[in-house]
Formats: sequence, structure tokens, C-alpha cells
Amino acid sequence: MGNWLKSLGFPVSAMEVSSGTNRRLPQMASELIRYRDLLFILAWKDIKVRYKQSIMGFLWAILMPLLIITASILVRLVFSLASGKTVTFSDSVSVGLKALPWSFFVSSIRFATTSLSANANLVSKIYFPREVLPLSAVLASLVDFGVASAAMVMVLVVGRVGISIHLVWLPVLVLLLIVLTAGLGILLSCMNLFFRDVKYLVEILLMFGILFTPVFFEARTLGKWAPILLLNPVGTILESINDVVIRHSAPNYGWVLYAACWAYFGFLVSWKIFDSAEAYFAESI
Repeated sequence: MGNWLKSLGFPVSAMEVSSGTNRRLPQMASELIRYRDLLFILAWKDIKVRYKQSIMGFLWAILMPLLIITASILVRLVFSLASGKTVTFSDSVSVGLKALPWSFFVSSIRFATTSLSANANLVSKIYFPREVLPLSAVLASLVDFGVASAAMVMVLVVGRVGISIHLVWLPVLVLLLIVLTAGLGILLSCMNLFFRDVKYLVEILLMFGILFTPVFFEARTLGKWAPILLLNPVGTILESINDVVIRHSAPNYGWVLYAACWAYFGFLVSWKIFDSAEAYFAESI
């Protein structure tokens, strides 16, 4: 990897780099753009490793959302039997729709958290913007998300869910989720490098996080307690996606702005913390 970077004219050791820690954000962004080829190569490597010698290949990208959908339908059936309310097709599709971005979030955070510690040789011996590693994990999970989304589009078409003008919000909401996930992934990868038990805490939070995120259900079913659930920005984005795709209505602009603030400022703050701690990565790994 070092020879490959050097052949492209990139510095391969800390001694060759004029910039240190506490870079300004424009400088950090410029450097990340400069190393974009490395970002794509690492993401592709993660994808190939993930599906190496796999018979199902990219079909595994559909398996996790499918398991979540199956589990949620069973939960809804139990509640319907208790309440006497039947489960409609739109209810099932709604769960499937929200399961896709939730699976992307979980997968991205899980792989991003360990991305620095899993690439100790690169971090300690070769210079490059270290944020490339957690971002490549997010990018690799984004490919899985794209594959699963293509399957979901087919389901929506077959089920004749229909479309509306409010679908113009969908790219914006997906982008917010990506930025929010990337920021959290950058921060957790940094924390895990200094405190290795962070990855175990992350696994526990991701395991039980679905119970506090409106994936199996809609936030409005909680009535006046719904805003508490929507304080989770991921839940806000999932509910907004459900609004524009399934319910054919505009999302709540206030909550979208709330999620956008979390995504934008969370990413910038996480990136700055990551940059400030980068000088200590090699000795802590």
C-alpha cells in the first residue's frame, strides 16, 4: 500500500507531511479530496473481503433487512391479535422501508468503529488522512444499501404503493442519514482506538437500539410521547422517509431541520475531534 501511495505522489510517512494536527476544515476537506482514490480502493477492499468466497454474494445485503422485516411482521401480528386490528400491506412495506436505512446505519457504525484498530499497520506506518478508514467502511455499507434498495423498489412497484411530489425529499433525507452516520463513525473509530471496550458498548447499543427507534412501529403510535422518540435523529430520518414514500405526505420540517443540525454539526465536530487526536493514533494502536 505504501509503494502504491508513493507512486501517486502521496507522502507515505509522517516526516513527509508539512501539515500536522489542528488543521482547518477547508484544509482537511482538500486533503480528503486528494486521497479520494484511496477512499474508493479501501471501500472496494472492504466489499471484496466481506463477500469473499460467499455463495450468495450481494444477496447478503438483503438478508439483514429481510430478517428485520420478518421479525417486525411477527411482532405486528402479535399486537394485532391482541388489539383486533389487522396488519395491512402498507404496514409491512413501511417496516421494510425503514429497515433498509436502519441496516445501513448499523452496518456502517459496526465496521467504522473498528476500522482504525483493524488497520493498525496502515495507521502506524503510512501517512494518509486517517478519516479515510471509517469513511470507507460507511461507503462499503452504502453499496449494500443500494443493492437492498433496488429490491425494495421492486416491492413498492409490485405493491402499487404509488409516488407523489414529496419524493423529492427522499435524496435529501438519505444524504442526511449518510452524513450523520459518517460523523458518528468517525468519532467512534477514534474513541475505540483509545478505549477498546467502546466496540463492545457499540454492539450493545446497536442490538437494543432498534427498540428505541421507530423501525417496527411508527412514532405517532406513542401519541404525546412521540417527540421523545424523535429526539433520536436516526428515528426522525426514518419517520420522514416513511412519510414521503408510504404516506405520500411532506415530512415535518421542524424535525427534518433538527436532524439536519445533528448531521451537519455532528459531522464537523466529530471530524475536528478526530483530527485533534490523530497525532496520538500511532502510539495508542
